[in-house]
Amino acid sequence: MRTLCSSTLIGEFLLIGFAGLVAMKDPDLSMGTVWTVSGVAMFLCLVLCGVVTRPGGVALGWALQIALIASGFVVPTMFFMGVVFAALWWASVHYGRKVDEAKARFAAQSEASAPDAA
Repeated sequence: MRTLCSSTLIGEFLLIGFAGLVAMKDPDLSMGTVWTVSGVAMFLCLVLCGVVTRPGGVALGWALQIALIASGFVVPTMFFMGVVFAALWWASVHYGRKVDEAKARFAAQSEASAPDAA
């Protein structure tokens, strides 16, 4: 799960950076505000890469997905991109858990058959 979720989060890191560049064109927003919000969100993406398998990591990822969709109020394209990345996040969590379960089954089978080989 860690690999799939981290890949999605790195994609979001880049997306948030590009969205920050687009948001700078809005005359109602200061550059400091845009980069503070974008920087915090980008930092959260990086931190989540390390803690996604810990308790609450997936929930924090979902909170990030909601914030990404909500950023569409500032950069309208982010409504669409936020939904796309929320779907990728769901797939990463769902299929990542399946891969982890399959790895655990394989390890258990290998461990069980190891004494027979000796």
